[in-house]
Amino acid sequence: MIIGVPKEIKALEFRAGLVPASVRELVHHGHQVLTESQTGVGIGFQDHDYAQAGAKVVQTKEEVYERAELIVKVKEPQENEFHLLHEGQILFAFLHLAPDPIQAQGLIDSRCIAIAYETVTDHLGGLPLLAPMSEVAGRMAAQAGAHYLEKTQNGLGILLGGVPGVHPGRTTIIGGGVVGTNAARICLGMGSEVVIIDKSPKRLRELDILLESRVKTIVPTLETIESYVCQSDLVIGAVLVPGGSAPKLITQAMVKCMQPGSVLIDVAIDQGGCCQTSRPTTHENPIYVVDDVIHYCVTNMPGAVPRTSAFALNNATLPHILNIASKGVHQALRDDEHLRNGLNVYRGAITHQTVAQALDIPYVFAHEVLKT
Repeated sequence: MIIGVPKEIKALEFRAGLVPASVRELVHHGHQVLTESQTGVGIGFQDHDYAQAGAKVVQTKEEVYERAELIVKVKEPQENEFHLLHEGQILFAFLHLAPDPIQAQGLIDSRCIAIAYETVTDHLGGLPLLAPMSEVAGRMAAQAGAHYLEKTQNGLGILLGGVPGVHPGRTTIIGGGVVGTNAARICLGMGSEVVIIDKSPKRLRELDILLESRVKTIVPTLETIESYVCQSDLVIGAVLVPGGSAPKLITQAMVKCMQPGSVLIDVAIDQGGCCQTSRPTTHENPIYVVDDVIHYCVTNMPGAVPRTSAFALNNATLPHILNIASKGVHQALRDDEHLRNGLNVYRGAITHQTVAQALDIPYVFAHEVLKT
C-alpha cells in the first residue's frame, strides 16, 4: 500500500503522523511511504532522516494526497485540505467530529474512508490511541495551570504547591480518566491540594488506591461541582464521552463565583469543552479571560511537546497502520471490531452513532457498509 504523510498545517502543530522508525517498519513490510518535505522538522527530523528510513520525500502536499491510498496524520484536515481527499482514500487521524460540522461535511463530501484515532477501542473498553495524548495533555494541564496562576500572567499570584506555613493551591479535576489521573499526579507532585470529581464510584475507589489516598474523591452533583469549582484556584476539565460532545458540567455561574485570577484548563475542548464559557484557542493565543477567570482551551495541547507526543502516538498507531496496509482497509475493519469502532465516515456516510447524534445527522452501522 502507498502511505502518505502530509506536513501538519494546524496552527503551531509540530507533530508528525509517522516518525522515521515507523517508516522503516512499514517499508520493511513491503509498503511505500511518501512524506511531504519538512514533515518531521518540528520533532527534530530532517528529510534525509525519512529518506534513510526508506520514504520517498516529495515537495508538495498535493502529490502526497494524489498518490497515497492511506493518509496518516495527527490532527484533523483543515478546510483547505478537504478538496485534496478523494473517494475511497483512507484517512487515519484525530478527527473529533462531534463539535465540528464543517469538517464532518468536508469528509462526507470527499467520500473518503475516515478512521478516527479517538474512537478506536481495545478489549478492555479503553481508547488506546487517544490514551497517550491524554497522558500528555493531563500532565501539561497541571504545568499550564501552575504557569498561569503566576501574577506575571495576571493570575492569582500563588505557588500551586505552597511552601511550609502557607496553604497550597487548590486544584479540582472534573473527570477521573486518563487526563484527570495524569493531571492529578503532576499536581500532587507539585504539592497542590487535589480533588477529583467523577461519576463512577468504582473509578473513584481505583483512584483512591492508585494515588494512595492523597486526593479527595467526590461524586458529581450540581452542588458538589459548584462548591469545589468556586473554591478552587485551578480547575481542570477532563470529561470524555467517546466520539460525542462533552457535557457542560461547569456553568457560567460557577465560573463567575471563582476568584479573580484563578485558572480554568478545559482539556475536553476537542469535543466541545465541558465548561459553558470555553471556546477553542491555539498555542499562538492560548488564553482569554471571562469574569476575571483565565481560560486555557488549546485544542492540540500535546503539539507543544511534539517530539514526546509523536513517539508516544506512533507507538500506539503503528500496529493499526500495518494492519490496514497489509490487509486492506475493508478486511482490517471486518476482522477487528476495535478498529471498526474507529470508523467515523465511509464514502459519504457517518458510521459512528455517537458522532452522528452529536451532529444530529443520520448514520449507518459500520458493519453494514462493510458488507459490500
